[in-house]
Amino acid sequence: MKVTMLFLGLLALFIAPGLANYNINVNDNDNVAGSGQQRVSINNAHNVANVDNNNGWNSWNSIWDYENSFAATRLFAKKSCIVHRMNMEVMPSIQTLDALAKQQKLQGKGPAGSPPKNMVFSINPNQVDDLSQFGNNIAGMCQGIPTFVAEEIPGENLPLYSEKCYDANILWILNMSFCRTTEEQF
Repeated sequence: MKVTMLFLGLLALFIAPGLANYNINVNDNDNVAGSGQQRVSINNAHNVANVDNNNGWNSWNSIWDYENSFAATRLFAKKSCIVHRMNMEVMPSIQTLDALAKQQKLQGKGPAGSPPKNMVFSINPNQVDDLSQFGNNIAGMCQGIPTFVAEEIPGENLPLYSEKCYDANILWILNMSFCRTTEEQF
């Protein structure tokens, strides 16, 4: 009986870290037009990743809800929240994000490998009234602030949007640009 209890205790000790929340901090020590400090939190039990970018007034927070296939980015400078569908052909899986974030932490700077993937989104000017359609995680983050839906735009050469975009670059692996079509928008 004691051997069984000891075995179950050791098994739980090895399995628990894979199910728990954990954080990975990535610093941009040079911070010259850099991204400040990023922190990635992954919750495997709820299938959610949270990326915090702390860079003064240009700070933002992004939540990737893999279970509902939606992501949202809260732009503090714009006092708004942008929600979009997750494109799993471009955005890394939660397991890949976990591995890449750990790799970036060890390197301390961007990887010497392939360049980051780019995603450009067009923001719909109409505010979202019902946040529940995006799941509890995103509804909780965007509650009480103007929220807009964005659609991914294929291609990278978008002169119509070039001056009206807000960028959220994640761990040197994914560059996301949220673009508006009018100056008044958000």
